[in-house]
Amino acid sequence: MDLVRANRRFLLTGHVRPDGDCLGAQAALARVLAALGKDCWVINADPLPATLDYLAEATRYRVYNGGDLPAHDVCVFLDFCELERCGPLAEPLRAAGSKKLVIDHHLFHGERWWDEAYVDVKAAATGLLVWRMARELGVSLDAAGARGVFTSLVTDTGWFKYSNTDAETFHAVSEMLAAGVDPSALYASIYQRSGRDEPRGIARALSRLEYFDGGKLALIDLPLASEGEAELADSDAVLDLVRAVEAVEVVLFLRESRDGTCKLSARSKTARNVNDLARRFQGGGHAKASGATLRMPLAQAKQALVAAARELWGG
Repeated sequence: MDLVRANRRFLLTGHVRPDGDCLGAQAALARVLAALGKDCWVINADPLPATLDYLAEATRYRVYNGGDLPAHDVCVFLDFCELERCGPLAEPLRAAGSKKLVIDHHLFHGERWWDEAYVDVKAAATGLLVWRMARELGVSLDAAGARGVFTSLVTDTGWFKYSNTDAETFHAVSEMLAAGVDPSALYASIYQRSGRDEPRGIARALSRLEYFDGGKLALIDLPLASEGEAELADSDAVLDLVRAVEAVEVVLFLRESRDGTCKLSARSKTARNVNDLARRFQGGGHAKASGATLRMPLAQAKQALVAAARELWGG
């Protein structure tokens, strides 16, 4: 905590396509720094999604469009530990003379590039680490900071149904509720604002479902939507539906992108470690939730994934 106490100007950033944990942790840390009288900017490569717009009520999220960064003493990287994952911000931040602080709960296998790190791979969410930091710094989270921590926790634990949910999670949640968080309002914002085509997009994805390895491995390969077909904004609903199949141990959701790559979301509900699979394609994450970008056509990516999964787990 000495790095935080000793400096005044902070820049907070996250990974590309920031999710609820990343953005919630940023909101919470921004409120902690404000309470300590620090100057703080939050700058990401991509914008805040509409479902999380309530976080912007007390925290201004800027999108990096090139140019100079605000003068800062410390850059804080939240919810990731590989510099390249902040996209176009990577090089400007690498060149900046600021100290680098990583706050994260993901597995890391490279060489240390930061000055200090606050990392716990067993933590349910990065937002939980910010909650711990606030306690160590003697800061009581206000309502906006509490919404940030709560958002981190519910999005990374699947509203407390994933195996990373633990006693500390509920301890933090009880404090967030006491600070004024309204769970029903946040649930409605995060999970009940889908467009009318979302169900059709889910149906299109499920029509591509295949089972391998006696049903233990499920894979969906989703091509770009043709004219008249529904796009799917988020894969989480599909992943949850397929994971509900009793025999399924691993779900692989492979989505074709317009840049010619394919995005992988991998989930496990057993001892099969999908981080091992994602790392074969220069991805990463957690043992039970990981992702990667495969720089190959969809059909080739599907074949490569199935072959790698069989090599890792048999079948």
